[in-house]
Amino acid sequence: MTSLGYPTQLKYHIVDVFTETPLQGNGLAVVFDTMGLRTERMQAIAREFNLSETTFIQRRDPAIEKREGVRVRIFTTQEELPFAGHPTLGTASVLKQHAPELLIDHTVLLALNVGPIPVRFKTETLFGEMTQRNPEFLDQLDPCEVARLCGLRAEDLHPAVPPQIVSTGTAFAIVALRSHEPLYRLRVDQEPATRYLREHGGRWFYVMGPTGGDAPAWRARMQFYGGEDPATGSAAGCAISYLVGHKIVTAGKQIHVQQGVEIGRTSDLFLAADVLDGKVTNVRVAGSTVPVAKGTIFLP
Repeated sequence: MTSLGYPTQLKYHIVDVFTETPLQGNGLAVVFDTMGLRTERMQAIAREFNLSETTFIQRRDPAIEKREGVRVRIFTTQEELPFAGHPTLGTASVLKQHAPELLIDHTVLLALNVGPIPVRFKTETLFGEMTQRNPEFLDQLDPCEVARLCGLRAEDLHPAVPPQIVSTGTAFAIVALRSHEPLYRLRVDQEPATRYLREHGGRWFYVMGPTGGDAPAWRARMQFYGGEDPATGSAAGCAISYLVGHKIVTAGKQIHVQQGVEIGRTSDLFLAADVLDGKVTNVRVAGSTVPVAKGTIFLP
């Protein structure tokens, strides 16, 4: 037993992801040394932190980690996810700081439920770029129905491309608008939206519109679980795949997307994707991470 009477103590770090400013971006709790921790315990800890996501690092033999990556599990307050963007980037940044022996060519390799995901860092910084899985382009959606479920008007949507389910590990409905201005009116009707999206193989709407400028070029919002996500890196990978696939954004060009502005948690995401043999590939989502807090979890 420990001096406080708890047999288990787990170290954790809290970071803000897709920002260089503490208390902006998307908060993430990263818990160390969780090998053997039951799934139910992980879910309970994620509910305790009450952030968009919490990750759990499960260290293995160094030879396995070098070959397959560091095992990481990702939980929202309600469920485990196979992949999520800001937890991937944030966890890799914590490992870069506190387990630098894992860096190979400035890259941390994570073994997620969806498979291995590399995160490459700029030297001496916490600006990292993850390479996501190649996208799957799934159902195209009815623009009028999507507008209704999002509290928008059909004429708010981009006239040239329909909303579409896209997945680079987690399936989102990407909704492109004519401009970013209607984002202020976004009100996703969650219950019917969830039923509709499940029928088409998607999880949530990721709604974005161009700003008419370069910095940022786009603004985005993602409402889920009755709340709103300050930054959604997995959806951003789907979004750049969609934009490049529909030739709205030039292949290979990096664009700057801001998310979380409306809820006071501005996040800056930098996205790019290539095209090879007519298919979107090499999907990259980048941004900075800043440390915020650290502590210990006490478990009976």
